[in-house]
Amino acid sequence: MRICSFLPSATEIIYELGLQDQLFGVTHECDYPAEAPSKPHVVRSVFEGTETASAEISRVISERLKEGLGIYDIDQDVLQAAQPDLLLTQAICEV
Repeated sequence: MRICSFLPSATEIIYELGLQDQLFGVTHECDYPAEAPSKPHVVRSVFEGTETASAEISRVISERLKEGLGIYDIDQDVLQAAQPDLLLTQAICEV
């Protein structure tokens, strides 16, 4: 089975279950265990690589949500290369 995790806690569970060899993609936030960040990043923050002020972050997120977009981007090339059988994710709660 080929797995992609869109959730850091799911990535940790995969490692605890000893299934890391079946993990072919993680998020930019997956930093535990230490080996997790070496997996391909399927999910990235729209702010990755930038130093953005809080007001700008709030503006961009509000704008993206109004447009029906999320606050994360899925790297379609990485996802396609991973060819997952299973995606582990959750809905984003409204705050």
